[in-house]
Amino acid sequence: MSEENNTTPATEVPPKVIERRVIEKRGAGLFRQFLLFLAGLLIGANGVYYWMQREAARVASTQSAPAATLPAPNATPAQSPSSTEPPARIIVDPHGSEPPMGALAAPAPAAPTARPGTLVIPVQGTQATQLIDTFTQARGDNRVHDAIDIMAPHGTPVIAAADGKVAKLFESKAGGITLYQYDPGERFVYYYAHLQGYAPGVVEGKTIKQGEVIGFVGSTGNANPDGPHLHFAVGALTAEKKWWDYTAINPYPLLTGR
Repeated sequence: MSEENNTTPATEVPPKVIERRVIEKRGAGLFRQFLLFLAGLLIGANGVYYWMQREAARVASTQSAPAATLPAPNATPAQSPSSTEPPARIIVDPHGSEPPMGALAAPAPAAPTARPGTLVIPVQGTQATQLIDTFTQARGDNRVHDAIDIMAPHGTPVIAAADGKVAKLFESKAGGITLYQYDPGERFVYYYAHLQGYAPGVVEGKTIKQGEVIGFVGSTGNANPDGPHLHFAVGALTAEKKWWDYTAINPYPLLTGR
């Protein structure tokens, strides 16, 4: 046989197969490019996140550092507080104890300029030289006396310090048997406490004269039974003229003329 008869002719690849292989190669290349793009995107996002974390930490550390306080330009030096304090405003609880200072809802008003007229010592037989100024003495926690204690034996007559009328009679836990008196103009109130009792005929609304007996020295309320005395207070009434609401005035100078 001839040599031509022994040669096997080459098989031709169909065009459709070639086209499919080209498409597959292109698809594989695009997929690789997409994977590379995705990897780059993730790496970039990680870098941005790291940068943002570092910036946040830097800002936080900067804000936590204490800022230096600079003096205000043309600052006015602080004024020292006045040494003269206004007298305490006293509200006596009709049901018992006198409240501590600072427990009032309203602020203390300015010191009153008016003062009562001439007063007599409200304990019969007591001389001015026997009086002791106890107005600013401490009485319990956060409270001062705001009155004067006039020592005398049980039953010593208590007299009206000025003309006026009886505003209120009642018994309290702290003051015991007490009496409140208004002056004739109802600008001032006089408070008598720890009484042994009232004088006969003393009732609310009664007009009384200076020096008239209105009660007797005792130790009722929270007074020491071994130290009977009259607790005497003077106050400037508010515009409402409530017998239990007043601004305390030191009675010592009014009783001694000092």
